[in-house]
Amino acid sequence: MSEVPPQHFTEQEPRSRRRQELLTFLVLAFGIWPIVAVGTVAGYGFLVWFYQMIFGPPGPLGH
Repeated sequence: MSEVPPQHFTEQEPRSRRRQELLTFLVLAFGIWPIVAVGTVAGYGFLVWFYQMIFGPPGPLGH
């Protein structure tokens, strides 16, 4: 990757980049990651439910 020397930055670029990074963080922190977390827990719950549908609930046999 090529690096841009600091003298090539204008006064607006750092503010614009900071705003873009903040927006990206907010979208990830409050949008994408909660959806991924809920999907992971729901997927695990589905797998446990399906497993118990096939092999029965856990515990000793005959009770």
